[in-house]
Amino acid sequence: MRLFVIDAFTDVPFRGNPAGVVLLDAPAEPSWMQAVAAELKHSETAFVRHRDDGDYDLRWFTPATEVDLCGHATLAAAHALASADHAGPFAFHTRSGVLRCHLDAAGVVEMEFPAQPGEPIEEPPGLAAALGVAPKAVVSNGIDVLVEVENAAAVAELAPDIERLRGVECRGVIVTARADTDADHDFVSRFFAPRVGVDEDPVTGSAHCKLGPYWS
Repeated sequence: MRLFVIDAFTDVPFRGNPAGVVLLDAPAEPSWMQAVAAELKHSETAFVRHRDDGDYDLRWFTPATEVDLCGHATLAAAHALASADHAGPFAFHTRSGVLRCHLDAAGVVEMEFPAQPGEPIEEPPGLAAALGVAPKAVVSNGIDVLVEVENAAAVAELAPDIERLRGVECRGVIVTARADTDADHDFVSRFFAPRVGVDEDPVTGSAHCKLGPYWS
């Protein structure tokens, strides 16, 4: 077993979003993988095993549970493989299908992730009280709940009640708003998933599977 801690979504050490990556030489028991993830305490730890067909099996665990999709730990897994002299591109077989990563000419990992558009829903009981802000819109794809709020400042200043948020029936809650008019980006977001052991994630790749379709 080889273990890495890799900061994704950054080119500066100790920034971005850290993920654990474990390169396995043989299959591992889920209970053991969960115990490793709980001890590392990162929002996600990726477990990667080379397949006979040249692809890779990939699973992700938070400190509390296994999840179906994780962006930053997938980027970290591809970086770990490249650092260990595995040749890309990389095809990862996961609970969300086959996910593909490759390295560009500068060695930056690029990732293809699925679009997961949602549908407007009634506000789940307790959501607004937990967030402490009135939603403009609430959307869900059956995995996460996406909440649009009034502006970027409302996202930045959000101070949710994590215990109340734990009672909302979903994997995680994405809070988002259109960016300010003078910004160099289109929208802002934060991601909370206390039900799966992550009070707030610094950067969440899988949330953008919903955010991209929503804002486009």
